[in-house]
Amino acid sequence: MKLAEQEQLFCQWLTAHRGLLWRVVRAFASDAPDQEDLFQEILLQLWCSVPTFRGNSKESTWIYRLAFNTALVWQRGEKRRRLKHEAFTLHAVGASEETASSGRSEQEVRLERLYGAIRELPRLDASLALMLLDGLSYREMGEVLGISENHVGVRLHRIRKQLTERLKGQSDEF
Repeated sequence: MKLAEQEQLFCQWLTAHRGLLWRVVRAFASDAPDQEDLFQEILLQLWCSVPTFRGNSKESTWIYRLAFNTALVWQRGEKRRRLKHEAFTLHAVGASEETASSGRSEQEVRLERLYGAIRELPRLDASLALMLLDGLSYREMGEVLGISENHVGVRLHRIRKQLTERLKGQSDEF
């Protein structure tokens, strides 16, 4: 693949799937600097992987899988780093959330709570919740994760119950 073709395809994908990429980012990173770092990491992986796309699956499915796997690797590295600085991070995040929440709309606050609850789910469940938010079909979800459509349906039912319980009392709109 020529560099011009790679650049054109990358730009097309970025335009078409920016929302998908940001949903993955928000599910794995809680604050703006980490979200920016993870987004850049995903873009780098996407750029490097453009020539390897063979078209065996939908581009959105392939991009989601790449973004999700990149986020998992990034998250492992972040966990190691954060363990070393846990006390400082807890203090800094608590202070920044207080100041940030005062200037955010109610919808932004609810959305952040939802993403926070999704981050607390096991990895497989978190990925299914994200794919549901992205509007993927049960078949597409199954293809990405290598599970059956029926299994997807059962897990999504349980995930909805878990999220409802975790968010209960925080807002009537959940």
